Amino acid sequence: MISRRLRRIAVSACAGLAACLLYGASVALASEAAAPAAPVAAITQSPHIALLLPVNSKIFGRHASALRNGFLAASAAASRTLLPVREYAVTESVANVLEGYRTAVAAGAQVIVGPLTRDAVTALAFGEPVPVPTLALNVPENTGRVPGNLYMLSLQIEAEARQVAQLAWNDGRRYAVTINGGSPVQRRMQSAFSETFSRLGGQVADAAYAPAPDQLKSIARGSGSADMYFLALGYAEARNVRTYLGAKPVYATSTVHAGDQGPLAGFDLAGVNFVDMPWLLEPNHAAVMVYPRPKTRGTMDLERLYALGIDAWRVAQLLLSGARDIHLDGVTGRLSLGPDGLIERDLVTARYIDGRPQAADQAQREPAR
Repeated sequence: MISRRLRRIAVSACAGLAACLLYGASVALASEAAAPAAPVAAITQSPHIALLLPVNSKIFGRHASALRNGFLAASAAASRTLLPVREYAVTESVANVLEGYRTAVAAGAQVIVGPLTRDAVTALAFGEPVPVPTLALNVPENTGRVPGNLYMLSLQIEAEARQVAQLAWNDGRRYAVTINGGSPVQRRMQSAFSETFSRLGGQVADAAYAPAPDQLKSIARGSGSADMYFLALGYAEARNVRTYLGAKPVYATSTVHAGDQGPLAGFDLAGVNFVDMPWLLEPNHAAVMVYPRPKTRGTMDLERLYALGIDAWRVAQLLLSGARDIHLDGVTGRLSLGPDGLIERDLVTARYIDGRPQAADQAQREPAR
């Protein structure tokens, strides 16, 4: 039985559905009966790779389709594939996702890619047998021991914030002021940065973001002996606050990178250091160029999910071959298998210079395999 915890209304707690899906926030419906689950049809049994995505979801369909397109594009670009891909279209209903998962196992799936939403991954991790290698595309709501066959590759925002904290520390920063926008995703960014920076030996003070100029000026005046700022903010909020922060170094996650917003938009973020995936910052590297871009360009969130689909296909091939010591030069970052099945992404460091983000690390990357 699906727990009541997975049925609570959480949509309003996120800074937009895309942020919830991309960055791992829990998004459950008030009642699964409110959105009838599409039945998963029985499929002939044969060995295959199962792709389990909520493409039938009214909420997440566009996001799931972007990831699916990246997955299939990587498959088409490969010189060979070990097994065919079979798609299992589900909704956002946790019950429907688990039904699809069981159907895939019964139909002979050797590797399963999915689920995508955090609630479905939580249900799988803590209440469902995982008999075959499974690459979840999000992380469970709670940490703890996960089934041995469960691996996780996601765009979790906490991991980005922790990497930024390490980056700032390596740059010699010791006293940070974090500016927090107040949404659940932004609070998690701020918390992950603060915990890591403090563990390294740094000091952290938090300031609340507000759009009024007088309040933004007061943040700068109150920063005292701090030697950096961390922006737990979105793109528009970061642009608004940056001009008031003076010459102190500013750090952020990929949430400040919104793509081409016009010739002058990036100048408002001058000098901001952030991290993002090679797919968006290093398009000319051989490891990235080998894969086709989406036929229809969408938002940056959809671009990131398309790239996640590419890397999901590549990791699925490794799992299928029996590899468990995963190290991969991916389009979403340098991938390596960490503890409890979590595949960690080492991102590219960048800075806004002359109105545009420029990658700081131009080291030659290994060609994709």
